[in-house]
Amino acid sequence: MNIRFRTVLALGVCVLCATAAWADWDPGQPHKMHFPQLPDPAGWDVNATYPKVLADDWRCSQTGPVTDIHLWVSSQGYDGRPNFQQMRLSIHDNDPGPPSKPRNLLWERIFTIADPIVKIRQYGTGPQGWFDPNTGFWRRPDHEVFYQVNVVGIPQPFVQKLGEIYWLDASFYVPPGVPRVGWKTSRNHFMDDAVWGDLPSPQWKELRDPITQESLDLAFVITPEPQALLLLTLGGLILARRPAR
Repeated sequence: MNIRFRTVLALGVCVLCATAAWADWDPGQPHKMHFPQLPDPAGWDVNATYPKVLADDWRCSQTGPVTDIHLWVSSQGYDGRPNFQQMRLSIHDNDPGPPSKPRNLLWERIFTIADPIVKIRQYGTGPQGWFDPNTGFWRRPDHEVFYQVNVVGIPQPFVQKLGEIYWLDASFYVPPGVPRVGWKTSRNHFMDDAVWGDLPSPQWKELRDPITQESLDLAFVITPEPQALLLLTLGGLILARRPAR
């Protein structure tokens, strides 16, 4: 085995070992949106339990497939792991409004909590509120623990284009008698408010803080697929080590 092949093989093993950790996402890791919208530990969890659907917009910072989606959630009045049966995610193009909102459906998938590409981890704690925009009901504090939901290696992903604005929609299907799931608000803001509606035909309304009426955005990030990074890294190393002719 020559030195170049051994180096490539060692690097490949190293990156593959890190892939499992990359199923999670932490600040500072790569992403494919203008900037990630991080969770507010003292923010709201907005009811996103079916038929409720929430949506927020992002600007693409790198053309390519949306293979990984990460968002932050909690359950109403409950600190345990969210127990949804299914999660519906969809992507729309942008209706600039005003107000701006999702327009044409571009991509849609339904994932189950048992799907191997769906990973859930406890992420943080803080005095969080619960808010249901349909009824106007809110309570603060409501719970302490929040979670990160990671969907990684999505098959047949949506392909986004640099500079375009898209909307990510999310709705959770929860069994009867189980605490409802909320999508966590973000401490970062991009363009206009997040929006909410009811499936199957949402009439989108702006999402605002029930106390202050200030604009609310939702916590999520779009990231590159680890396997794609591996191929690019190995390819670059092989080209860099190729002898001149």
